[in-house]
Amino acid sequence: MGAYKYIKNNFRDSYSERSEVFKARIASWNSGPSIARVDKPTNPARARELGYKDKQGVITARVRIRKGLSKREKPSGGRQPSKSGRFFSTRKSKQAIAEERSSRTYSNCEVLNSYYVGEDGKSVYYEVMLLDRAAGPVINDPIYAKIVASRGRAFRGITSSGRRHRGIESRDGTRIGTGVRNIERQ
Repeated sequence: MGAYKYIKNNFRDSYSERSEVFKARIASWNSGPSIARVDKPTNPARARELGYKDKQGVITARVRIRKGLSKREKPSGGRQPSKSGRFFSTRKSKQAIAEERSSRTYSNCEVLNSYYVGEDGKSVYYEVMLLDRAAGPVINDPIYAKIVASRGRAFRGITSSGRRHRGIESRDGTRIGTGVRNIERQ
C-alpha cells in the first residue's frame, strides 16, 4: 500500500472509532470561527484526490455549517395554509453551502473543491480548497488556469457538490441522464 492509502485508512478509522484526538480536534474547531483558514489540509490524501497541490495561491479553509432544517419566519397576516410550514430542508447540500460561504469570505479566490472532515451534535465541518486568481503559480498551471478563468463557480453550481445538488452528477462522480431521456422521447 502507498502512503496515501495509509493516511486515508487512518483518517477513516479515527472518525469511525471517535478517538480522543478526533474529539479534541472537533471541540477546538467548535470554539473557533465558522470559517477558518488552515495551513495544511486535515486529510491530505482526500485533498490530493480532489486536485489539491501544495503551491502558492492554493488556500484551504475549514467551514462550520449548522445541522438541521432551516427555519422560516412566522407568517404574518393571519392563517394561510400555504404559509403554515416553518421548517424546510434546503435544496442545496451542506457542502455546497460551505463552498458558497468560503467563496464569499475569500472573494479573490475560486473554489476548487471541498470534502467532509467531521461533525458533532450541532455542526458539520468541511474543508474547502480555494485558488487565488492573482497568484502566479495558479495562473501558470494549465489545470488551475481553467478553473480560475470561470468566475463564481460555487454560486453557479459548477463544483462537484454543486453538480450533485443540481442533479447532474451522482455521488461517485458519474454523469446522470446522459442519453436516457433521448431514448425515452423517441
